Amino acid sequence: MNEKQKRRLLWQVPFLVLLVIGTVLIISQQRNMPYQKCSGSIFGTVYNITYQYDKDIQQELEAKLQEVDMALSMFNRESVISKVNHNEDVKLNDMFLNVFNQAQQISADTDGAFDITVAPLVNIWGFGFKRGQTPSKPAIDSLRTIIGYQKVKYANGRIVKQDPRVMLDCSAIAKGYGVDVVASLLNDKGIKNYLVEIGGEISARGISEKRVPWKIGVTKPTDDAMATGGELQTVLNVTDKCMATSGNYRNFYYKGGRKYAHTIDPKTGYPVQHNILSATVLADHCARADAYATSFMVMGLERTRKVLEKNPDLMAYIIYDDNGQNRVWFSPSMKDKIQE
Repeated sequence: MNEKQKRRLLWQVPFLVLLVIGTVLIISQQRNMPYQKCSGSIFGTVYNITYQYDKDIQQELEAKLQEVDMALSMFNRESVISKVNHNEDVKLNDMFLNVFNQAQQISADTDGAFDITVAPLVNIWGFGFKRGQTPSKPAIDSLRTIIGYQKVKYANGRIVKQDPRVMLDCSAIAKGYGVDVVASLLNDKGIKNYLVEIGGEISARGISEKRVPWKIGVTKPTDDAMATGGELQTVLNVTDKCMATSGNYRNFYYKGGRKYAHTIDPKTGYPVQHNILSATVLADHCARADAYATSFMVMGLERTRKVLEKNPDLMAYIIYDDNGQNRVWFSPSMKDKIQE
């Protein structure tokens, strides 16, 4: 080593020392920064948010959730979607349009298995605003004439319906979108470690308070799973991913000795009767995971596989019934996410 190289090395050493010290201080500061936790009610369900930050921002988070509620809640008479459903003049905000456009794209991709115009059928089957008798075939056939994502579009600043009776229902994508909105706010603040959960839909980033990646259980689909807390089918590593699960075990009722699931096939007008018990989807955005999880419950396993082939960003974990036995199928890309 010549003299010039030695002098250059001597000049570099202090900078390297400072870099190491700075890195140690940053890591130490991150370790000492507390994890904040908040929870509450939104969209007719509960939310739980954990994030590592030096101050409590629950008010900001709730304000964002209220914005989503004002755009997409069918149970809020003043929301944008409620006014669209009542055929009132209303300014369509960015949140509403974002979800509407995503929904229409996913509807096309799933050949109508996902359809935000399905609300009247959901209601008549007893999972919306009211519960009544099992609907008659003529009643279902009548409603099917106003169901279909092609019967509604966005044009010239407004939602145009082929029939004024068309209603929009974003409940199968709104929770996921709410998760995305909260995650975006946390990202904007430079927060690296968080878990956002709204009604079972999740976005996770970084590590937990225990300094390990975020892991979420998938409940074994049984009729009493929600009441008992649920035995786990598996545990997934969801760090830096979003996760949504749809399952007929989560919402159903019995009438006349028959079980009716909450997932309605928009094309037939009837609850789905195939063998998928639950569909868990991982994606980069929770709204997308939420909508596709519902779609897969409608589509069945074979059609689901075909859609997954077209969408490599999606990963699915499917539990299905095989002659009374629970079986599992999952995307090849999901293998590394399965913890047990």
